Amino acid sequence: MNNHTSSLELSHFPVMLNEVIKISSPSRGGRFIDCTFGGGGYSKEILKFSKTFVQAFDRDKKVLPIAKKIELEFPKRFKFYQKKFSQLESISKECVDTIIFDLGLSSIQLDDLNRGFSFKSNKNLNMRMGLNEISALDAVNNLSEDDLRTVIKILGEEKEAYKIAKNLIKYRSEKKITNTTDLVKIIEKSKKKNYFNKINPCTKTFQALRIFVNKEITELIIGIIKATKKLKPGGKILVISFHSLEDRIVKYFFTNFSTNKSRPSRYFPEKNIIENSLFENYKNRIIRPSKEELCKNNRSRSAKLRFAVRSKNKFQQPEELLKKFKKFLDIEAINV
Repeated sequence: MNNHTSSLELSHFPVMLNEVIKISSPSRGGRFIDCTFGGGGYSKEILKFSKTFVQAFDRDKKVLPIAKKIELEFPKRFKFYQKKFSQLESISKECVDTIIFDLGLSSIQLDDLNRGFSFKSNKNLNMRMGLNEISALDAVNNLSEDDLRTVIKILGEEKEAYKIAKNLIKYRSEKKITNTTDLVKIIEKSKKKNYFNKINPCTKTFQALRIFVNKEITELIIGIIKATKKLKPGGKILVISFHSLEDRIVKYFFTNFSTNKSRPSRYFPEKNIIENSLFENYKNRIIRPSKEELCKNNRSRSAKLRFAVRSKNKFQQPEELLKKFKKFLDIEAINV
């Protein structure tokens, strides 16, 4: 069999692989879902254990050759779906032991400058991960000033969103914004110079547009709800996030739907909390990449890993989660 490793596989570094494997315990066997397949790092490592079965998701068609190769090697133990992870319910109804989410951009996407994810690119604005309705080009040229400001301020947590949105409107009134070079110039012109800040001034706006174009918050919330529904009692859900908004959502979900959630009132029966919980005794612990990993892959520096264990309780829709983050869901639902 040809074991040639493609350049795509080599460009993708699975974040906190050792930690994910330790928590997942594939040596015991079981059924796994890799919700963000990318270069296949997690899937391939899990499949090294003979009693495992892996179903993998990725919305990006660029990873299909990698997935096909693994399917040929493990035809009875690996199945790939080119779907968003919010479509988890579309596969078999059988419950699983572990579900893994590695959020944000993969190196495969970031390193392909033709896709416009990086401010180092001079190509057309795109930022589509796959299975998208719109691109970043559509967003910056068609959203109103108010909507642009909201997207950049809330999804990018950008303090200077007002001026950036205003200058985007001013620029496009004379000429269509077509590439990342145009966007970078507009952002840099709008931002106050901060010589002590090591972060590129375009980072937060690019993040905001990418999240909006791919509906990443909606995908995350719907994805982790459906994943929880699909877990066996005692099954684990692992989420690696890369920015504060993602981590806030995951932390809120795991904490507020756990058996050890504190009672909102001393008059509220503790029994109700335990019976309605989705997770067992969640420990509010963040796992971060090791120093050794950071030396090999600096891009993992902002990664945070959280995991929770499914309770024996019947699944109930976590309406509080949807209400808590409704503002973000509404922003991603803005028409372009």
